[in-house]
Amino acid sequence: MRQFKRYLVTSALPYANGPLHIGHLAGAYLSADVYVRFQRLMGKDILYICGSDEHGAAITIKAMKENLLPQEIVDTYHNLFKKTFERIGISFDMYHRTSAPIHHETSQEFFTKLYEKGEFLEKESEQYYDEKAGQFLADRYITGTCPKCDNPEAYGDQCEKCGSSLSPTDLINPVSTLTGDKPVMKKTVHWYLPLDKYETWLRHWIDTGELDGKQLHLPEEWKNHVLGQCKSWLDGGLQPRAMTRDLDWGVDVPHHIKGHEGKKLYVWMDAPIGYISATKQWAIDHKKNWKKYWQDDETSLIHFIGKDNIVFHCIIFPAILHAHGAYILPVNVPANQFMNLEGRKISTSRNWAVWVHEYLDEIPGRQDELRYTMIKNMPEQKDSEFTWKGYQDANNNELVNNLANFVNRVVVLTHKYYDGKVPDFDESMDIIGPEDKYDASYHDSELIRLFDDIQEMGDHIRAFDFRSGLKVLMDISTKGNQILQFNEPWKTIKDNPESVAVVMNLCLQYVAAIGVICRPFMPFTSDKIRLLLNQKPITENGELVKLLDKLAEGETILKKGHKIGEPVHLFTRIDDTIIQKQIDKLESTIVGHDDPSPAANNKNDTPELKSEITYEDFVKLDIRTATITGAEKIEKADKLLKLTLDLGFESRTVVSGIAEHYTPESIIGRKVSLLANLAPRKMRGVESQGMILMAENQEGKLSFISPEDNWENGQVVK
Repeated sequence: MRQFKRYLVTSALPYANGPLHIGHLAGAYLSADVYVRFQRLMGKDILYICGSDEHGAAITIKAMKENLLPQEIVDTYHNLFKKTFERIGISFDMYHRTSAPIHHETSQEFFTKLYEKGEFLEKESEQYYDEKAGQFLADRYITGTCPKCDNPEAYGDQCEKCGSSLSPTDLINPVSTLTGDKPVMKKTVHWYLPLDKYETWLRHWIDTGELDGKQLHLPEEWKNHVLGQCKSWLDGGLQPRAMTRDLDWGVDVPHHIKGHEGKKLYVWMDAPIGYISATKQWAIDHKKNWKKYWQDDETSLIHFIGKDNIVFHCIIFPAILHAHGAYILPVNVPANQFMNLEGRKISTSRNWAVWVHEYLDEIPGRQDELRYTMIKNMPEQKDSEFTWKGYQDANNNELVNNLANFVNRVVVLTHKYYDGKVPDFDESMDIIGPEDKYDASYHDSELIRLFDDIQEMGDHIRAFDFRSGLKVLMDISTKGNQILQFNEPWKTIKDNPESVAVVMNLCLQYVAAIGVICRPFMPFTSDKIRLLLNQKPITENGELVKLLDKLAEGETILKKGHKIGEPVHLFTRIDDTIIQKQIDKLESTIVGHDDPSPAANNKNDTPELKSEITYEDFVKLDIRTATITGAEKIEKADKLLKLTLDLGFESRTVVSGIAEHYTPESIIGRKVSLLANLAPRKMRGVESQGMILMAENQEGKLSFISPEDNWENGQVVK
């Protein structure tokens, strides 16, 4: 992984025509916040930018429906966004807005630069026109049937059901959203960005990470679904895309350009430039140089988005930046998939959503409970689901029973045995470690173990695997609980107080470490722990570096004699009445209405078929019958098992991600199907020589694809 001098992180600009729901948090904001807070704790120069996207046809449509001005609409939602983000703990360095004068100036400068370089194509075309309304219809002013999935409510630029990017003329039976009339075609002139002209370098940059002889990013660090969507677009052939629209709300085409009258910039030209204008405003406010974040190759630019914005951030915006010539391109675009709600897709139009500001009002003081549940189920690689019962279980069974229980027991016992002071201890005494009751250990070796665990958590966060990072955090709390449970200081305090002092000092160090490392995930809980331990508030300025330095040397975080605060419960149980109230609220939205669209992972649905392959592609696969003769867990890899397979004519080692579904002892002797000619791949230091075939149901459970028991090993599956 390349090292950079600084980092610029952006989250997709939320569109200012409605409030934020949990799908927004899961898509672009929580993941970015975890990443940014962690990098700050590591002392990195990192800037986190966002703002409200305040232009486009959807806003003018909403304004007309509500008999308001577009500015009144965006003011309302911009203020709501800003307050909601602050309340849920999203820690932007700058939250800006695209209606700001500096944004209009920056967008117009970009357009002028590309215009003067001859990058645009000026083309006359026929576009839909509403004769009754007397105006051209931009993308969102037109709805119709999607030609790819038959969704009858697709927009003129995108189908929100299947995610396909569309042009208005692609729609079947188009109608104007202004009058409901069928529009007619009428000639107009616009400026187009010739994406087809950039296709070669875009493909090379996405495939290899190289551009103009420089290695800008590593493709293997990009998510598969991001690369897949980019390649799908490129394989389909890029076409020129209009960068202007016939609208009366938005950024004006610069007035010195002939034909500018009545033309505004396309929202997907102006919106991502909002990242730049926001950075400029931050620099003005803090007397900094914005250019080093946008025009220096030593900056890592990372866009956090949802999967519906991949093409805009991986193809269109990079094309605009490169055409300008003075700007860096993104090093990564770790787009998340969608989060569904109670088995169905989130639907804002049907109010099938958990609105974040309403959650904060109705279940006050539980910001981290929501953050934890969302991160635990973050749709990093595939769509995931939020359920209120799952939220309750995550709080009661994990946050309360594990984390809060551990911290509370340590603080209570410290006050009981040592008057609330960190005890001195004998470094030569051994205790029982967290692995099992026969794991003899020493205080300093346990600090080294804690160091290793925190390093693993950091590795996951750097790789945008936030779910695994959160799991390591909770595993650390579990180990702290086990140290207490195995050593039972409440039983040995009278007969062996010296040993108890070692145990309690170590557990206090665990709590102090958790107070720092939980901050990216649960910042409000971090503040509570620091207050509980009578420590200074975290400013996110290299605190984790200092903590790791101490642990690496076997030094304690809390010094002997340090006085801690009185015990306070970090989390409390959530009872059924609170949960049922939220479920009833959701279900009331579908009474008398059509049900929201079932989610793709609903138990009654099956995943869509993948693209066709040829028979020749299929026969390249060498699938053989085999028997599992050995299985063992892989250290520090909760999802992986190391399997030994008998193919009849040879033995193979295979690493398989089934540890959360099967125990090693339960699968010895199991017949399996093995993809035997898959190229070897190292995983956690073990070379995997193939892949066993599994079926996955809509709940994510795995099952072996097995031949009958009497089949010999090594037989061909075809």
